[in-house]
Amino acid sequence: MSSESRGANQAGTVVAVVADIMALILGLWILMYLLDANRANSLVQFVHDAAAWLAGWSHDLFTFHEAWARVVAGYGLAAVVYLFIGHAIANRMHRH
Repeated sequence: MSSESRGANQAGTVVAVVADIMALILGLWILMYLLDANRANSLVQFVHDAAAWLAGWSHDLFTFHEAWARVVAGYGLAAVVYLFIGHAIANRMHRH
């Protein structure tokens, strides 16, 4: 295995891990929201801020009447998109 191929594999792994972490943050916020986590808690606030930044393009995309449905759909969509795109890029990098 050449060093170039090994570098592409490592870069692909990094891309996949970053996508997984982004989706994990979004999923964690959905879970915290559904379980009515204490928003005054610094961990909850950090996760909320990070998730809001990551899903800035999708968190108000849907207009369901129920707030929980908007959170699950908006933040969940962002998580799925990051996973799909991140792993597609990583797989492409692994093939080269």
